[in-house]
Amino acid sequence: MKLVVSLLMTVVFSWWAFRETNWQSQVSSLKSANYLWVVPYFGILMLIHLARTLRWGCLLSGMERVPFRPLNEASGIGFMMLLVLPFRLGEFARPLLIAQRSSIRRSAAMTSVVLERITDGMFVAVMMRVLLLFVSADVPELRYVKLGANLMFAVFAGGLAFLLFALWHQDTAVRLVRITVGRLVPAVADKMADVVDSFVGAMRQLPDRRQMAGFFLFTLMYWGLNGAGMALLSRAFGASMSLTLFQAYVLNCVLVVGIMVPAAPGMMGTFQAAMKVGLSLFLPASVVNSSGLAYANVLWLCQTVQQVGLGVLLMSAGHLSFRDLAGRLDKEQAASTLPSA
Repeated sequence: MKLVVSLLMTVVFSWWAFRETNWQSQVSSLKSANYLWVVPYFGILMLIHLARTLRWGCLLSGMERVPFRPLNEASGIGFMMLLVLPFRLGEFARPLLIAQRSSIRRSAAMTSVVLERITDGMFVAVMMRVLLLFVSADVPELRYVKLGANLMFAVFAGGLAFLLFALWHQDTAVRLVRITVGRLVPAVADKMADVVDSFVGAMRQLPDRRQMAGFFLFTLMYWGLNGAGMALLSRAFGASMSLTLFQAYVLNCVLVVGIMVPAAPGMMGTFQAAMKVGLSLFLPASVVNSSGLAYANVLWLCQTVQQVGLGVLLMSAGHLSFRDLAGRLDKEQAASTLPSA
């Protein structure tokens, strides 16, 4: 059922993204593009992988200093599973894999993943609101982008506020979960309360100041490289599509909001729809619906190939089975309330 719903979302967003496409111009843009720019972009993608792997290691260091090799294996395979499995089921992969390669418990490792997501959500939401102050485009898409930024900030700021409250008043937070969730879904209230209780307990194992400084430094590197890479690759499609760094960072923020919508494996559809909205803030519709979507498709393909290729390589080196790992993740999600929590 989940797969059917995710595929339906992909169809809807793909239809919206490509409904006004000038297919002849898009094919022409793809043929005339200078794909030499793909080479340095793949280099940036590898640096992005390195930055987010090392920052995860910084968060985990409060529990154990994991050597780079097992950390890299869990990170590379985990991010591949996040991309290829529907409804962000792959979020469970990294905690599962790092627990197999260290003494860190899966619940504690999952806490680090959630903290990463909250940090990224807050960072992107704030950055997008600041950048949008300097966007003067008079297009309908700008209104929706601002709404998305506000919703994103509200969701992640609310999550952060609850976690801070739970960290200071753990027993009270657990009781609140039992009371509120118990009225709506009594069958899972106790289980969700246990999840919050163990989650807060794991938060007390945060790393020292030096490692936290490293975590925020790698976060800046991660998002800085993302925007720079998008600007670099846009040069492959000529002067009409060449994005400035400012435009690329705005586009990156819009893309992050867009791909938060649950969709089929690979983010196909939501990725292109978000790119179309972001590009519409700076480029005329004729360019967006031709070379703009051509650029979006090449960007999506490069990111997918790099992420999946690296994951498959690391999985092969570790003699792991994709089917077995995906099956374990599916069983764990079915038995857990952590995603909804």
